[in-house]
Amino acid sequence: MTDLLEVRDLRTWFHTDRGIVKSVDGISFSLKRGEIMGLVGESGSGKSITGFSLIGLIDRPGRIEDGSSIRLEGRELVGLPDRDLRGIRGKDISMVFQDPMMTLNPVVRIIDQIGMAIRAHEQASDAQIRRRAVEALARVRITDPERKVDQYPHEFSGGMRQRVAIAIALLHRPRLVIADEPTTALDVSVQAEILKVVKALVSEMGTSLIWISHDLATVSSIADKITVMRRGQIVEAGPVRAVLDRPQHPYTQALLDALPSRSQPGELLASGATEAAGKLDPSTLGGSAVGAPADSGFVTAQGIDKTFARRAGSLRQLGVRLGLASEPAQVHAVKQAALTIARGEILGLVGESGSGKSTLGRILCGIIPPTAGTVTIGGEQVMDGLRKRSTKVQMIFQDPFASLDPRRSIFQTVAEGPVAHGLCTRAGARAYVDRWLRAVAFDPALANRYPHQFSGGQRQRIAIARALAMQPEVLICDEPVASLDVSIQAQVINLLMELRRHLNLTLLFISHDLSVVHHLCDRVVVMRHGEIIEAGTATQIFHTPKQPYTRMLLDAIPRLQP
Repeated sequence: MTDLLEVRDLRTWFHTDRGIVKSVDGISFSLKRGEIMGLVGESGSGKSITGFSLIGLIDRPGRIEDGSSIRLEGRELVGLPDRDLRGIRGKDISMVFQDPMMTLNPVVRIIDQIGMAIRAHEQASDAQIRRRAVEALARVRITDPERKVDQYPHEFSGGMRQRVAIAIALLHRPRLVIADEPTTALDVSVQAEILKVVKALVSEMGTSLIWISHDLATVSSIADKITVMRRGQIVEAGPVRAVLDRPQHPYTQALLDALPSRSQPGELLASGATEAAGKLDPSTLGGSAVGAPADSGFVTAQGIDKTFARRAGSLRQLGVRLGLASEPAQVHAVKQAALTIARGEILGLVGESGSGKSTLGRILCGIIPPTAGTVTIGGEQVMDGLRKRSTKVQMIFQDPFASLDPRRSIFQTVAEGPVAHGLCTRAGARAYVDRWLRAVAFDPALANRYPHQFSGGQRQRIAIARALAMQPEVLICDEPVASLDVSIQAQVINLLMELRRHLNLTLLFISHDLSVVHHLCDRVVVMRHGEIIEAGTATQIFHTPKQPYTRMLLDAIPRLQP
């Protein structure tokens, strides 16, 4: 079998005012027809820049350096004029991005977007485009494609949008598809479906695939061979089983060791794939939960209901009064949910997107009021009408960059709440903030910097420090490790376990990553369509689930095959 793609000494450098950033620095690999290669590594390793380089999507100040070579079936792509590259993109080489909304225009119907992709490379009538659009959606297992093809992207779920992006990428039966983290933020069940669809399509069409990811379990389930990148260079490459069973490079071994499946539940995870993040300093810790007595019903939620209704505009309201229009549709996000969390316990809350788990977490935190029901912490109600009463509960969000003010320094961000609630004075704020930054193994000397100057893992530590500075007794963690590299994920998981141990904190851990939930949580609650359908100890849920839905979620977890 001859090579479809041959990359030799590829160097993609960014020439900035502060010097040259060597994002990809002299890598070489090849790919045969119909072969699937997993390209793995952590953020900043150069794997995504490698994918963009192959398809000619490097913007200034970046450029592919002289001497680099990318050959597709013997044709040199480096140095091709933009017009020639546009003829190759989408037809011979296609790309699927992590966020399908980077590919899809939210204000253009699916059929029109597919039509634009077809007409970019060939002539086609409206009737031909409709037929091919319906076939493309059916090929990626979208039900009722004849109707769905006329809808807009916002009417699709995240998994369906990703399928549409894959359908567009495969329209011209390209010889090579580059998939850049296409399932990172998806539920395990949706991810499993997309992996199955992609693998079947690649086999059926004879297309080669480069699957870029930091998830080794996902890569092991789809790839024929693995290439491991670190700091712009390839440190290890080979067949999947050889690399995963007998890793030769310490970095590859460290990535594997950081997986929760490699440790017993409750053990601290290895996190040596990245530089040390610093060590937690228990001597600086404190809070009202330390030494507090046991309480099996410390957090209690009873009869929680939440309905979201769209506000009708003035014309719609008039139409409703005249009987010419209906009331806006309501979404019943949470239905009669009830749960308890013991003091010092970590409760996992799992379910697919749209199951209501994040809404329930925000109600427990007092961010949004329930339509019905009550939440108490230590016997005290979290909300008084529409107003949050308690500072005993704080929330850590999935995306720390979105939850941190980009125009406020780390010191200002962490100090704001404690000063406002009288936990420290303005004069003593610096020492107070330093104490909590040290608690999460973050260097206080960096406190005058801004969020954009830190990595995802560092930003998540800052978000945790901000929550801890309010001296809570309960933390609501909403997908806090969802898009983090495995070693950074391990650092954050270890931090949460250590904080629970030293501060006697109570945690609600919301996640769709069931391997993390199994490792971290004492008990697990499963939600579906707004209802709690199963609850039990982590051992019970993961080894003897009662509900078919729970078993489906567990079966969909990507695993490193022995």
